[in-house]
Amino acid sequence: MSLLENLKNDRFPSLNLSLHGKVLLVELNRPRELNALSTDMLGQISNCLLEADFDESVSVMVITGNERAFAAGADIDELRRKTGADVATDPRNDHWLAIRNLQKPLIGAVNGFCLGGGNELAMLCDFLVAGSNAQFGQPEINLAILPGAGGTQRLASLVGKGRTMRWCLTGEFIDASVALSCGLITEVCEPELTVEKALILADKIAHKAPLAVLEIKRAVKATLDATLEHGLCVERAAFTRLLDTEDKQEGIAAFKEKRPPNYQGK
Repeated sequence: MSLLENLKNDRFPSLNLSLHGKVLLVELNRPRELNALSTDMLGQISNCLLEADFDESVSVMVITGNERAFAAGADIDELRRKTGADVATDPRNDHWLAIRNLQKPLIGAVNGFCLGGGNELAMLCDFLVAGSNAQFGQPEINLAILPGAGGTQRLASLVGKGRTMRWCLTGEFIDASVALSCGLITEVCEPELTVEKALILADKIAHKAPLAVLEIKRAVKATLDATLEHGLCVERAAFTRLLDTEDKQEGIAAFKEKRPPNYQGK
């Protein structure tokens, strides 16, 4: 039975799915956790999008959160338990790869917090529409780690070395106007119009020649992916090393306890 025949079933409990013509709208739905990307939720996202990618009823996909958050990062409790030894067999690796390799267009509609893994998910979209309340960023430095799902690589390719260094090293947030000016997003609108704008653009693409759409996406990605593989390996190795540091445990403890961290460089 296809995805579209099961839109209301319990296979994707953290997602709300709806079909708008040939556009599938995927709404992240863990509001209490600000749509934090647990492994289970990331798996639901990747499996849902992968099924839609092979479903002839779908031409374009749109992913969004709610007005408060697109996705505010990784699941902190999962991250606290994760060690460097876990990285090689982490199912998240396959989930991220599946989203990266989607053939059909994926548009992001972003409101509120889009941080850490949320920003990495957003940057896997082919382009982003954002509400004026959107805040992007890679604040992993505040937990004594670094972006581990392509954040350093994709942010640098989109906004350049200087901005990436600043934002990853300081953990500063990026507001929608700055994100627009540096090319991280393509359009800013009122928050209540974000999904509507994304759906309009998606519907426009859905009416174009399907094979041409797929080939354009493949061609544009080829310009970006040529040097990405090596960078992703470097990033993942660094992420693995940092997971086993005392500073990582202190950073997460300080975050949960809402106090300044006391890093020892260990």
